[in-house]
Amino acid sequence: MVDMRELPACPVETTLLLIGDKWKVLILRDLMDGTRRFGELRRSVGGISQKVLTEKLRELEADGILTRTAYAEIPPRVEYALTELGSSLRPVLDSLAEWGSGYKAHVAERTDNPSNS
Repeated sequence: MVDMRELPACPVETTLLLIGDKWKVLILRDLMDGTRRFGELRRSVGGISQKVLTEKLRELEADGILTRTAYAEIPPRVEYALTELGSSLRPVLDSLAEWGSGYKAHVAERTDNPSNS
């Protein structure tokens, strides 16, 4: 968990400290649609190792952004869901998606018409 005394003065830097990691943003993206099991997250995030996914999920849980619920079943079942704080990141992720779509359109336009660079 991030200690309040360790938080940067800049709010943008604080946000990046908590979610600025590529994997964390992709985990958050996938949890915005609802609760996911570990295996579902591993498949949907893609390219992430089990070790790194576990590490990132633990960090997000420690920071209060998601919850982990383990069920006493055989085989064991663990589910992850965003907390209210985690859900409040939706506008941030929506803005990132919107900017990324605009950038892709910009690059496509430059590729299709190099004289507009």
